[in-house]
Amino acid sequence: MLYTAFIFGLISSFHCVGMCGPIAMMLPVDRKNEAKRVVQISLYHLGKLTAYGLLGLIFGLLGKSFYLAGLQQQLSIILGILMIVVAVVPEKIFAKYNFSKPVYKIITKIKSSLGQHFKNKSYRSLFTIGLLNGFLPCGMVYVAIFGAIAMQSVTLGILYMILFGIGTIPLLTAIVYLSTIFSFSFRKTIQNMIPIVAILIGMLFIIRGLGLDIPYLSPSDLSLFIKSEANCH
Repeated sequence: MLYTAFIFGLISSFHCVGMCGPIAMMLPVDRKNEAKRVVQISLYHLGKLTAYGLLGLIFGLLGKSFYLAGLQQQLSIILGILMIVVAVVPEKIFAKYNFSKPVYKIITKIKSSLGQHFKNKSYRSLFTIGLLNGFLPCGMVYVAIFGAIAMQSVTLGILYMILFGIGTIPLLTAIVYLSTIFSFSFRKTIQNMIPIVAILIGMLFIIRGLGLDIPYLSPSDLSLFIKSEANCH
């Protein structure tokens, strides 16, 4: 299921262009020294990947606790359903309830810190901008987090989030160089594909949780659950 992280990151990067694109275009990079600019952009992406990796660590631990409790299948099905819900329900509906309100002060501090680092062209600032940006609320990141939890492993949770982040790099790097890479109609088409991809990934997790004994796709109940007694034939 790890490959779904990269694919979703690649597709959702078109959404990121609208949300994180302005940040990428405003990065305090050196416009005259190409080699230095490449290093600066790489540090920005490294900062984001670090943030995603930390999120993978936190939610990977959560997923592992469900695994140890023997809730692998139920968790996979529930998270698959949540992915589909997030993809189907318009963002303005979630915004109405303002789920981020309890951590609003933290988010405000992150945004304030971002503004301060934009005034500095140091390598450390570029890394910090990416790091802080990775922690800003984003519907696409929430879907990826569901995937990290469903991995039910700390290592795989971290890897899932990092692969998601890597998938967003190509387009967000290109936008630093070109503000209008694709036509509006093309971007609109890709934007419409994002919910479809999220729904497909959600369905994959649901199928995985059903334990249909399909190799590589839906392991049997025997391989999904921790049993107190050995099952020998």
